[in-house]
Amino acid sequence: MKVQVVFYSMYGHIHLMAKAIAEGAEMAEGAEVSLWRVQELVPEDKLGGNGAKSARDAFSRIPLIEPQQLAEADAIIFGTPTRFGNMAAQMRNFLDQTGKLWLDGSLIGKVGSVFTSTATQHGGQESTILSFHTTLLHHGMVIVGLPYSEQRQMTMSEISGGSPYGASTIAAPDGSRKPSENELAMARFQGHHVAQIAAALVRGRETRH
Repeated sequence: MKVQVVFYSMYGHIHLMAKAIAEGAEMAEGAEVSLWRVQELVPEDKLGGNGAKSARDAFSRIPLIEPQQLAEADAIIFGTPTRFGNMAAQMRNFLDQTGKLWLDGSLIGKVGSVFTSTATQHGGQESTILSFHTTLLHHGMVIVGLPYSEQRQMTMSEISGGSPYGASTIAAPDGSRKPSENELAMARFQGHHVAQIAAALVRGRETRH
């Protein structure tokens, strides 16, 4: 049972969340988990100017994914930072290249899930994930979120991301805040939860055949 964690990260926050997602997925029995990133679109000189270039060193060796590779997975967990309440252009560009997969129905019945980050508490965490779901539904994917059985999303004693739509982190306007242990734990839970559901669907298909 193959789980892909596919992310775009500029300042490293989504990369840290993606690693936690992968750790959680790996705890599911029979899960084969791979970590992938999508292509950067911002010119190198622009990245250097906003501090993102140095942050990329931590994940520059993670392989780039090609759209057709999505068909190899049983579950795909996407991670993107928020850009004005929506996914980053880099992730949108990647998804816009999946037309052939849509035409062939290659992603129908596969599990899809999303996690994100924002600069502020109310900077579009929920709208980013929900609008991302639209693309997954067009592909016929089975959407899985972060159920309230993961009660860390109801934490009130500290600032924290997380919603029933998916794990998330708050980076602060200057990007100085890293994912908290509470946010990373929710990411691990989501990864494990998605992998378990994907495994059950795979077993069900094998039983029918």
